Amino acid sequence: MAEELDTAAMIRRFRDRADAVRSRTLPPIGGEERQRFIAQAEADYMDYAMIGDAEASLEDGVLTLRIDLRPGR
Repeated sequence: MAEELDTAAMIRRFRDRADAVRSRTLPPIGGEERQRFIAQAEADYMDYAMIGDAEASLEDGVLTLRIDLRPGR
């Protein structure tokens, strides 16, 4: 499988997922359910966006994602 992995395509898919989460509409729910939905959407966006900003490398069957978390970069 490692030989078939297209890391650039994988990163693009995570960017697309981040965009989809950001543009998703809220379902008609209220109260605690609404807050849980919003919290999950925020966590999903953060996870997808971080991986979408990663630099990926595949060496000897090991996938490494390098994510710069320094402010202002």
